[in-house]
Amino acid sequence: MFQLPDLPYDHNALEPYLDARTMELHHGKHHAGYVNNLNKALEQAGVESTDLTTLLANLNDVPEAFRGAVRNNGGQHFNHSLFWQTMSPNGNSEISAELKQAIEHDLGGMDELKKLLLNAAATTFGSGWGWLSLNAGKLEVYGAPNQGNPILDGRGAPLLTVDVWEHAYYLMYQNRRPDFLENWWNLINWKEVSALYTKAK
Repeated sequence: MFQLPDLPYDHNALEPYLDARTMELHHGKHHAGYVNNLNKALEQAGVESTDLTTLLANLNDVPEAFRGAVRNNGGQHFNHSLFWQTMSPNGNSEISAELKQAIEHDLGGMDELKKLLLNAAATTFGSGWGWLSLNAGKLEVYGAPNQGNPILDGRGAPLLTVDVWEHAYYLMYQNRRPDFLENWWNLINWKEVSALYTKAK
């Protein structure tokens, strides 16, 4: 059985960029719902799993009748867990020299990464996610619809993500997705992203 992870900070800790009410609903209702529905689907399918990455990478092992529910809810559980983990009240913490060098080499530097990632997220049609991943030894930025992520999409190891489902920002930003993304950039926990990059290598 999978569990809803605790937030690594208080609900109001990301203000003024993300308000407490949004965080309460997003984590306590939306994310919790995905976890509950994932567990229900796995129970009905007779599948036992404690490792989400392995589960998502081997969806063909899940009976076809339940595969969609596991993909949808498992993908959302994974994405949200990483989303919380890679934000911090002390955002824009120090990035490792190794990751900074890779960003400069593969993407043209931090300013270009910001431009690419925020654009990928802003232009994802409907609901989805913006991603930074390490794919075949090279950093990659892309936007994924719905519950898409690099594991499900075959695009390497996930390092950083931003949620552009409306429930992530609508109470505070309404339809101003670009404003939300610009403010989210101030919350990135680069120390955590750097650790994920080192592990992925």
